[in-house]
Amino acid sequence: QVQLVESGGGLVQAGGSLRLSCVASGRTSSSYAMGWFRQAPGKEREFVAAIRWSGGSTYYADSVKGRFTIARDSASNTVYLQMNSLKPEDTAVYYCAASITWRLRLWEAPAYDFWGQGTQVTVSS
Repeated sequence: QVQLVESGGGLVQAGGSLRLSCVASGRTSSSYAMGWFRQAPGKEREFVAAIRWSGGSTYYADSVKGRFTIARDSASNTVYLQMNSLKPEDTAVYYCAASITWRLRLWEAPAYDFWGQGTQVTVSS
């Protein structure tokens, strides 16, 4: 069992930056990868970024590539999402997710077994 707690959301002006954090607890040794997803009102949940604990391979949605950066700190079991050049269309609830078995398609939600409660990110124009 893995528990995930996101933090760092808030209100920011377009063009600004924000950093989200996700702290994992419980059986963290069983986690193979972590991902970030987001969901805006009236829209489907979409993939944002993912990282593998071993090796640190990263994956990004085309919509955020070059603006967002995902990183992990194994010592603290924390995953970060640095968001730069934010746009109003980035407004959504951002969710952290953990995969406890090896998966290839980390850009798809079924790859993940545990989810955090979400943190709101609002980008004003």
